[in-house]
Amino acid sequence: MNRRRKPVIAPGADEPRRSMRRVLLLAAGAWLTLARAGAVCAQPKQPAILIGWLLVQSRESGGHYLAAFKEGLEALGWKDGSQILIEERWADGQYDRLGPLAEDLAARKPTLIVAAPSQSVAAAKSAAPTIPIVLADGADPVAAGFATSLAQPGGLITGLSNVATDISEKSLELLLAAVPKLKRIGFLTDSGHMYRAAFMQAAHRSVAQRSVEARFAEVARPEEIEPAISRLAKEGARALVVMSSPMLSSERRRIVKLALSHRWAVIGPQREFAEEGALLSYGADASANFRRAAYYVDRILKGAKPADIPIEQPTKFELVINGKTATTLGVKIPNSILVRADKVIK
Repeated sequence: MNRRRKPVIAPGADEPRRSMRRVLLLAAGAWLTLARAGAVCAQPKQPAILIGWLLVQSRESGGHYLAAFKEGLEALGWKDGSQILIEERWADGQYDRLGPLAEDLAARKPTLIVAAPSQSVAAAKSAAPTIPIVLADGADPVAAGFATSLAQPGGLITGLSNVATDISEKSLELLLAAVPKLKRIGFLTDSGHMYRAAFMQAAHRSVAQRSVEARFAEVARPEEIEPAISRLAKEGARALVVMSSPMLSSERRRIVKLALSHRWAVIGPQREFAEEGALLSYGADASANFRRAAYYVDRILKGAKPADIPIEQPTKFELVINGKTATTLGVKIPNSILVRADKVIK
């Protein structure tokens, strides 16, 4: 029987075939990896959540509030520019711009709107009645008709209330404690503020309890501030109480500069006034409110209903003293006031 002999393969003769198989396998693996990567890249990105932002201040005067809000969001794990996008609208201290800005913002169809103060909330509510709104810093939302109660808002608006109608009373008390010899004091108020009447009543009540004369000047627009302060100077005012108002806060640098040109001691409703050179400031920490507003945004984005999230009120009010201004004005702040200060600018 004839048996077929197996071909004799010289050592190493089959190596080219094995090498070729390895090359083909590697190429196939690389192609598969690239194909998978391409498929992942081809998947559409999850669109960022659009958050509306409507403030009556200018970006220059209110930018630190936006920064505080973003800090609050980041602390809760929300990244600005990737997970969320903030569509900003600023009214530059002019209430009559809020309506058109709110309409423009509503057309962008944000998931929710962060607004301050109450006038901004009213504009946003009118322009976007079906979009949740977070009040970042504003007056009594129940009195304004935004909520049924603080504990149970009952609608699409929740957030932080900053009821400051009695601030003018406390401000006058602190101003007189710092500069006891004052006899005639000017009050600068915003005629367009939602709670103007309540502020004025509180101021008159405070003046009646003390041996001082008061002169009042009301302004509706930023360009009216300089004539108003000149009028107060002609009427013999020797100090100035700036009453709570987003428009006046936006113009704090101008107000303080004009007041200091008359060598007036000034007290404003936010710490930013003292930082601009006012002798004193007293009020709730607005930046803390905007930082806290991020909590409300986080809750709503995670499915909570605004109607069920209680509205918070500020629990801490801060007194800031500008020591440099005191020196410039020749005012010696009593120790009884210094020890109460949350911050003294030196």
